[in-house]
This record gives sequence, C-alpha cells and structure tokens, in this order.
Amino acid sequence: MRKTGDFPTRFQRIAVWKSALATEFRVAGAIHASYHEKRFLTGLAWDLLAAAAMLRPSGKPASILMLGVAGGTALRTLHHLLPEASLTGIDLDAELIALAEKEMHLGETGAEIVIADAYEWMKQNKRRFDVIIDDLYLAGDEDVFRADTCDADWLGLLKNSLAPGGLLALNLVTGPGHRAKQSATRKNLAARFPCVRALSTEESLNEILVAGDDVATGSRLESHTVSFADWRDRMFWKRIKVQKLK
Repeated sequence: MRKTGDFPTRFQRIAVWKSALATEFRVAGAIHASYHEKRFLTGLAWDLLAAAAMLRPSGKPASILMLGVAGGTALRTLHHLLPEASLTGIDLDAELIALAEKEMHLGETGAEIVIADAYEWMKQNKRRFDVIIDDLYLAGDEDVFRADTCDADWLGLLKNSLAPGGLLALNLVTGPGHRAKQSATRKNLAARFPCVRALSTEESLNEILVAGDDVATGSRLESHTVSFADWRDRMFWKRIKVQKLK
C-alpha cells in the first residue's frame, strides 16, 4: 500500500493508504478503518462487531444501531450479512464520514448516518433496536481512548433502547493502559444483564462484550461462514472465539 494523503478533521488526522483493491484509514499509525473491493473481514475488531449482531437468540436482527461509524468497516460487513436489516450509524466527525463516503463507499451500506454526539443523541432517542453496537473511541496522539463511559447511567441508557430480546455489543481495547476500563465494564455489564459473552480473535487487540437476556453461543456463527465467498474471509470468521464470562 502507499500513502495518498493526510486529511485533518476537527477531531483527528487521518492518513489514507491505498493499493489496487484496498483502502485503509490510519490514525496515529494504527488502522482506523479498512475497505477491500472483494473481501469483508480483516481478523480485527470489525469482524467481531459484525459477528456479535448474529448472536441474537431469536434470529437475525431487523434493526441495528452503531455508535461510532468511522470508515464504516463493520457496517459494510453487517450489510453483507444482513441485507434486509435497517442500519443506523451515529458519528460526531462529519469530515471523517465525508471521507468514508468518498474513499470507502460508505453509502453502499444503505445505512442512515446521523452526525451527532452519540451521548446526547442517546439521551433524546425514542427508538428501539434489536442490536446496539457501542464503538465509541477517540484518537489520542499515541493510542485510542474511551471517553468516560460504560458507567451505570450509560449502560442503563443503552439497555432502555434495546427492543425485547435485543443485544448490546460493546468494543473494548485490551492490553496495557486499557485493563482497568475492561475490568470495570465487564463487572458493570454482568450486574445489568443476565448473560454476557466475550468475542475475540488472536489477531485483534480487542474484546467485544455482548450482553442481553440471552446470547447465543459461538455455534450460531457457523452457519454464516458460507456467506463469504473469499477463503480468507471464511478463515477469519472461523477464528472468532465466543466465551461466556464467569
């Protein structure tokens, strides 16, 4: 891949890297979003976010809310897996969304994109969703970080916006500097939901926590492997691990 330009937004500086078939947004040296003309999966957190939506025990979700859109990598996979589902994305960075529409074909996901502060938007929200995905990270100089969320008030707000039988999927970066947030969020979710499962892959430095009245096991993902034509997509999908939190 080669770098084709830097695009500063109000919130971050995005470096765009391209090859003949792929595009990446990089922030502070880390991959922030990924697009490939012929493939969907990467082995990273976006795969896990899409897989989380497939763990709804009562069947495929009809409505999905994504808080934190970035380049739309996860939305693209969700649209591929669930072409009939209604997708809604909330993101604060209008310049990033415009860049994603140009460079990563965000519009092809069919998602309704709302430019707004997700926290304020959720306080006013009256809709219910089968799946809510919280991927709210901000870019620092050397690492990403969460705003002061995942507390009782925020999780209560998210839970109240779930339709009956709905799932909440929450992205957590793991490793040094993130473990305290990861541990506290695990405890907060376990205190508010009867079932919490964790999704991970060997390649990703992320853990996706999926919470609800019930969450399907990893065997639910097996039937969706055939949705991917490329062998690398199928390989990454099969590597996704689903574990119930103790």
